[in-house]
Amino acid sequence: MAGHTEPVYFKRARQNGHIVVSDPPKFDLDAYIANYKGRTVFDRLLLIGSSSSYLYSEALKLAVKDAKAGSDVGRYDVATTKLHDIVPEDKDGIPDLAWVDKTSKKSKIDSDRLEQELKRYKNNLIHESVRMGYDDLGQHYHNIGDLSNSHKAYTKMRPSCTTTQHLLIMRLRLLKVAIDQQNWIQVQTNVQSIRQTGTKQPEVEKVTAKLSAAMGLASLASGNFKEAAKEFLNTDPRMAGAKMDGSDEESFNEVVTPNDIAVYGGLCALASMSREQLQSRVLDNSSFRNYLELEPHIRRAISFFVSGKYSSCLSILESYKSDYLLDIYLQKHVDTIYYEIRTKALRQYFIPFSHVTFSAIAAAFDTDEATIESELTSMIKKDQLDARINLVDRVLLARKQNPRSQVHADALALAKDYERTAHLRVLRMEILNAGLEVQKAKRRNHDDGGAWLGNAQDTSLGNSIAGDVFMPTVGKSLRSAYRGG
Repeated sequence: MAGHTEPVYFKRARQNGHIVVSDPPKFDLDAYIANYKGRTVFDRLLLIGSSSSYLYSEALKLAVKDAKAGSDVGRYDVATTKLHDIVPEDKDGIPDLAWVDKTSKKSKIDSDRLEQELKRYKNNLIHESVRMGYDDLGQHYHNIGDLSNSHKAYTKMRPSCTTTQHLLIMRLRLLKVAIDQQNWIQVQTNVQSIRQTGTKQPEVEKVTAKLSAAMGLASLASGNFKEAAKEFLNTDPRMAGAKMDGSDEESFNEVVTPNDIAVYGGLCALASMSREQLQSRVLDNSSFRNYLELEPHIRRAISFFVSGKYSSCLSILESYKSDYLLDIYLQKHVDTIYYEIRTKALRQYFIPFSHVTFSAIAAAFDTDEATIESELTSMIKKDQLDARINLVDRVLLARKQNPRSQVHADALALAKDYERTAHLRVLRMEILNAGLEVQKAKRRNHDDGGAWLGNAQDTSLGNSIAGDVFMPTVGKSLRSAYRGG
């Protein structure tokens, strides 16, 4: 484990605007990473090693070990280079060139072999063999880190897929590649394609949780927290009971775990939902409760927010911030999510009051008055809070609505609507008087050699033409009628 002295690498990273986490997280790294499998293991370790000045050494050593246990030479190079940049004297940061050469040659041999086998299958015109050949080739490219060719191989499976199960396998393969590439448009496309096959089919029902999780990640990546919350909250509870070793086909730990679903769903809901929605859609959601039980602090934070105990809610979230900043999908959005939750809490707190002192707000949110003043000023400038600040008395004042002004505004709006209606009625009368209305076309008899013209039901074109032709000729009388004179 890293000592207390922060390496120069992280000081430079912080100066360059990169996220650096100095505080130790609450999770144990070995126990945390054991919940995952596949390529996400390396991705998560590399992110932690690049961002945590507390766990960098342990995380990067595990990343080097994980890369060397596989066939992706590129990842091994990335991990050793990163470790050498941070800790130049660490021997694990020196690449094993013999292993690199051996693994690269083996990957090339396997690629050539699978390509040759696929050619034989094509020559024999056996669809199932061709499909499996592309599947093997796609998985091979995926394992060695060639995600582009992996995607191409899986896509070419399509003509050889003869059953719904075959199509489902192909789409799930493409979905995993798209997630690894963080190509969220492709993720959404593949999820929609699977859903369109019908969620009632047994094969599709088993992967509904994966589809919701994938769509939730895509929405989270785009910053659409409301849609992300909707998808995560609707994630089928079977994933929560799936075996963590990956043998269960309902498990999705090559991407996320049930604990991640609880955290992502809870945070996105806090950032985008009202207190009433949090109660009905989250706390009272029997399906999502299976996930919340895995992360009880998220459930407590939501309960505190619903109860109006905003300080307790924010305190819980702050204590887990280091963990979330080391999450591969949350890191870029943590500050935004926390800001949305805090500003919403301030708005909710102020709703019952006509005025409230800075000291009272500071006490409720367990902070100082200067911070509260800065936050409230920023919110008012951004039109996120409809209030005024009295800096002399240090009071936040609600904007009073003048009933008389509101009545005047409503009357003016009603008058404008009446004026518009009268104008349209006068215009229609003038069009009828001028004979510019488009008459309904008649059906001609085929026996007379005429063509069927149909019924011209839509008079919008006629009205448009009438307006264009008519207005110049009767403009004077129309304006007179319009003005009431």
